[in-house]
Amino acid sequence: MYELLPGKTHPIGATVEDGGVNFCLYCDERSTSVELLLFEQHNALEPYEIIRFDPLIHRSFYFWHIFVKGLPEKTHYAYRVGGPFQPENGLVFDPQKVLIDPYSKGINCSLWQRNDACKAGDNLHTSMRSCVLKLTDYDWQGDSPPNHHLNESIIYEMNVGGFTKSPTSGVKHPGTYAGIIEKIPYLTALGITAVELLPIFEFEDSEVRYFNGNKLVNYWGYSTINFFAPHSGYCVNPQEGNHLDEFRDLVKALHQADISVILDVVFNHTDESDHRGPVYSFKGFANNSYYFLMDKHKNFYCNYSGCGNTFKCNHPIGEKFIVDCLEYWVRDMHVDGFRFDEGTILARGDNGNLIANPPVVWAIELSEQLADTKVIAEAWDAEGGYLVGSFPGHRWAEWNGLYRDDLRDFVRGKAGMLGTFARRITGSADIYESQYELPGNSINFINSHDGFTLNDLVSYNHKHNQANGENNSDGIDNNRSWNCGVEGITDNPQINMLRKRQIKNFAAILMLSKGVPMFVAGDEICRTQQGNNNAYCQDNELSWFNWQDVDTNKSMLQFWQRLIAFRKVHPRLFRNKYYNSEINKSGLSDILWHGCELGKPGWYDPSGLALAMTLGERADGEDIHIMFNMYWEGLEFELPDIEGEKWYRAIDTFLSSPLDIAKTGEEIVHSGSHYKVNARSVVVLISKKDPIC
Repeated sequence: MYELLPGKTHPIGATVEDGGVNFCLYCDERSTSVELLLFEQHNALEPYEIIRFDPLIHRSFYFWHIFVKGLPEKTHYAYRVGGPFQPENGLVFDPQKVLIDPYSKGINCSLWQRNDACKAGDNLHTSMRSCVLKLTDYDWQGDSPPNHHLNESIIYEMNVGGFTKSPTSGVKHPGTYAGIIEKIPYLTALGITAVELLPIFEFEDSEVRYFNGNKLVNYWGYSTINFFAPHSGYCVNPQEGNHLDEFRDLVKALHQADISVILDVVFNHTDESDHRGPVYSFKGFANNSYYFLMDKHKNFYCNYSGCGNTFKCNHPIGEKFIVDCLEYWVRDMHVDGFRFDEGTILARGDNGNLIANPPVVWAIELSEQLADTKVIAEAWDAEGGYLVGSFPGHRWAEWNGLYRDDLRDFVRGKAGMLGTFARRITGSADIYESQYELPGNSINFINSHDGFTLNDLVSYNHKHNQANGENNSDGIDNNRSWNCGVEGITDNPQINMLRKRQIKNFAAILMLSKGVPMFVAGDEICRTQQGNNNAYCQDNELSWFNWQDVDTNKSMLQFWQRLIAFRKVHPRLFRNKYYNSEINKSGLSDILWHGCELGKPGWYDPSGLALAMTLGERADGEDIHIMFNMYWEGLEFELPDIEGEKWYRAIDTFLSSPLDIAKTGEEIVHSGSHYKVNARSVVVLISKKDPIC
């Protein structure tokens, strides 16, 4: 039907060119045959044409390639690859198994049945389909990335589906990329500078199990099927091959609102899982190249990820795949950065051990196409690899797990850790400075999607994951949380007031800390998961953003909005250098430490729960004095005396809204040499010229 030409060995994937489509795929050198299956529609059970590659014409070493003249874009296709079936040698070729293209830009899962792909033999009628998509026709309308350096960023972690799936969202297309576009005014009003989207690469979202009549699914998206295709479940019309445009519409709209787009990417494993898992892509093309296999039993997979298999990131083809993928999302989809799930696996060499200079990490660091992107590592993995503070490459930021743990301890009232707390809020120099890194290398967070919401962190001492159907055995037990006296929901007004104050304390400390703040969608409106700290399978109201809470907790939302605005107008808080006792215009050091008395921070006080700091601004900005009291009673703090200036109250988390935080320019003057900081609260004062002077 089509005229066939030899084709080219690059680029890998299906590429629309003048007159047709070039197909190229990488296979293990022991592969013996390749078939290209073409389908008229995404749900066609039979291909309308099968094209068999001639190895004498369409093979160059480990690349198979062909040019199909006249083939239109949006054609659905798949492959079959033959070769030896020797699991003990890591080879699982099956010439009947239908495979999707690892480089496909669009995937359709309408026929997909996972169980059939787990068994040997033909699964044509229940397989996924790749789609030929053209990359060059989209109108970006002059789109350019927002000019936010990472150290100036305020990151908002969100699940694309969960942000608008609730009926309370009122959007036209709930749970989609388009749904987020309708909510951009909310994000703009909140003041964040970047969204970090939980995985949006095509992932398996079929049921995990049924429990008590409820269907539990892979809600978070950490089971990647394909790394180049936007998740079709977040599209309005995936059957029409609109995957790319719908995602690009979101990126363009966020950029127009001056919001960067960071993707949570999962290169540490794939959804093909272990030897019991399905074969639908990487396994069927080059199992040995893509995955770590056991040395003496190559039919089994090394599981450094905790998810069944581990992607071989530093194999030459694995390295190329990852870099090609990232450059594609930046070049063709205008993405601004990436957060690497279990990023330590990027540093594992051929034998699985951590290596000093992993090729893929440095290839990402040094890629010219990625030079302006934000790269963030979750610098640990399920096998115990922990590289916080020592992740290879200097421009990589890291999720600072010590910041999370130490801040939780301090705010819940663990005494005697004033020095540790001070190090965390000033950029964790003890972790990063010796590696020639800066405060912007630290992603500061109190919580993330994985764990308690901020509201639950102050409402539960223990996890309550019974709804997951695993007898409450899943999720971590060491949450460093405090329920303020009662486990879970309560009608006690005093406890509820304390909980809201603790949320404000966490929020204030996060935004006052050097480093890059990140928080989770819904924390600003007291979102709860009813104590579930592992809601990976809860694609329902338990996890979704409840838009009614925007009104119910509008005073908390206002606190976050004004707090973010405060951070933005005080560059001392996000300037990408450590405090170094530089003297400012007022004769103040850029940082001075105090306790309740000036100059006496009590670093070695085993019962210490109170600390103060004065930040001297270098130019004509305002000096900042911050007091932290996590003691259960109020304490009087002595204030610095700055000649010709007065202190004005900007924040006091003990006060009720709207007095808890002032609008910029409407701070309240404070008279006197002391300030009483009430129990478990944070106070921020700023200096202004004394009008009398």
